[in-house]
Amino acid sequence: MNKNNTEEQFKDVMNECRALFYDKLHDYGASWRVWRLSTVADQIFIKAKRIRTLEITHEAMIDEGRRPEYIGIINYCIVAMIQLELGYAETLDMSADEVMTYYDKHAQETLQLMIKKNHDYNEAWRSMYVSTYTDFILGRINRVKEILTNEGKTNVSEGLDSQFMDMMNYSVFGAIRLSEKK
Repeated sequence: MNKNNTEEQFKDVMNECRALFYDKLHDYGASWRVWRLSTVADQIFIKAKRIRTLEITHEAMIDEGRRPEYIGIINYCIVAMIQLELGYAETLDMSADEVMTYYDKHAQETLQLMIKKNHDYNEAWRSMYVSTYTDFILGRINRVKEILTNEGKTNVSEGLDSQFMDMMNYSVFGAIRLSEKK
């Protein structure tokens, strides 16, 4: 597979995520601005646990599969990066245009990270099981919780922003691969 195709597929998934995020922003406003980072992490945890349950049981009582959950994780990772940058608010303090400016900034930063890592790892993600992305996300969530417990301090490890960017990239890969299976 061509690495340029990976970048285009990433952008296609992010355009889908962005459109959904914008529509939800219209419906709910930036209601998540009042969430602390631990709450956003738990939202991601819930999504990843549901994906894993679907992977193991192959049974869903809610008529949504794994791909919409990966899309949700992507958008929650963007929320996490915005909250990490700005902190939480006591009120809904941002217009839709302001939110989308931050959304685009963090989506672009994560795309750039993916391009660099994808170059170094030579498209390895394409040969992995989709369920591995889920496990990686759950592992990263545990890292995030540990870092939050340690008040954001790490001795030698990457910080919170890297954890959310990696979870976002794994989720994009999952969304791509699940689209290709259809």
